[in-house]
Amino acid sequence: MRLLPRILTINKLAMASTSETGHAKNLANFDALTTNVSNFGAIFNPSKAAIKVTALQTYATSCHNSLTGVNTAIAAYGNAVAAREIAYNPVSKLVTRIINALKATDVPEQVIENAKTFARKIQGSRASAKIKANLASDPNASIEAIPAEPRQISASQMSYDSRLDNLEKLIKVLASNPLYAPNENDLKVSALTALYNDLKSKNSAVVLAAAQLGSARIARNELFYNPSTGMLALVAEVKAYVKSLFGATSPQYKQISSLKFKYN
Repeated sequence: MRLLPRILTINKLAMASTSETGHAKNLANFDALTTNVSNFGAIFNPSKAAIKVTALQTYATSCHNSLTGVNTAIAAYGNAVAAREIAYNPVSKLVTRIINALKATDVPEQVIENAKTFARKIQGSRASAKIKANLASDPNASIEAIPAEPRQISASQMSYDSRLDNLEKLIKVLASNPLYAPNENDLKVSALTALYNDLKSKNSAVVLAAAQLGSARIARNELFYNPSTGMLALVAEVKAYVKSLFGATSPQYKQISSLKFKYN
């Protein structure tokens, strides 16, 4: 039960910090622009196929699907991170028990010291602390704050990878010493090996989710911000056509020129 608040905090931070309001606002304004030019009727008849009403409507649908894809990937990434943190949470205490169990055997002191070296490295990392602190201090730091800051994500991943690597080394030390034969099931080498495999799987799930989120963002940014064919390029062309069609002081042009877009 003590884990529940931490899980909720992770999910809340992930969702609150990844709303990507700038992209959503651009899309909302693109929908408004498309509706407005559609309401102009048959007079709105540009020669360029890409800015005809039906083409704009189709493009808007693609943009909505792309934004949904990013949001889905954000949720998957947050879930993977939460699952990994839950799995890693008991490891530090378990390692303490392992060392105490090892001390209660007749293994040489040098072996105990070697095991303690790996134990300290396992217990010394707090993989998610920096990310959560950054999100908490900057509530507007879009999930772009998780995978869009490669050094931050890389440091976090390396920390988890390091803990996992040192856990494997600790298990190897235990497995190579027959005198380590605890009666407690969760301290047995077989159980620790199963734990290692589970943690490795959860590490891999986070890496995969981060990669998928990155790909979803790339696809979205191509649709929204490609300088030649993206949403904002289409907006500029539509505004130019409406201006030529109705005039710069016309209510029609003022209606769409008031819709603001920006690169994010």
